[in-house]
Amino acid sequence: EELRALDARNAELQAAIREQGAEAARLRARLDAAEQELRETRTLIASPPPVGAPAPPAAAPAPAPRPDTLHPDGAEPAYNAALVLFRAREHGQAVLDLLDFIAKYPEHLLAPNAQYWIGEAYYLQRDYRQALVEFERVVDMAPVSPKAADALLKMGLSYTNLRENSRAQQAWQRVVRDYPATESAGKARALLRAHAARRP
Repeated sequence: EELRALDARNAELQAAIREQGAEAARLRARLDAAEQELRETRTLIASPPPVGAPAPPAAAPAPAPRPDTLHPDGAEPAYNAALVLFRAREHGQAVLDLLDFIAKYPEHLLAPNAQYWIGEAYYLQRDYRQALVEFERVVDMAPVSPKAADALLKMGLSYTNLRENSRAQQAWQRVVRDYPATESAGKARALLRAHAARRP
């Protein structure tokens, strides 16, 4: 009799726990919706439409904003989820998710970062040829982004692993020349000095 009572009590507790979990999920969904509404409201307050402003002179119409710039709310969570996979060393799935991110949000500020991590995934898998291709895309995509300097630095390391030392030095020289104030430039200078010291 006592065992049956304990079983019944256990079942009640499990049901209560399940109900609390469902309620927590509902609360999280409501909180996410409220936060999104707050972000949109702040955006509208920060940039209200001009009232009574004179009409600007005739000019070529501005291109319509891309959908990803109009509704970027899902961008950062998608990027962060891909990075979680990357850090868990699930590189194959991380690459797929990062490629999907770039396809959906090609103009997002995090797109060069996503492309960089694709290169990093191949680098960590020692596929240095493909890593070079992916890192070069970072430079092509956003030549003024700090990630371009990081990508060039990694291109040099990829060339080193392929025993193409002259190309490695060219990549690092490019970092120093084009991105002199970046942290990657400091690392590139150190690598160039180390290579020079090893010469006979």
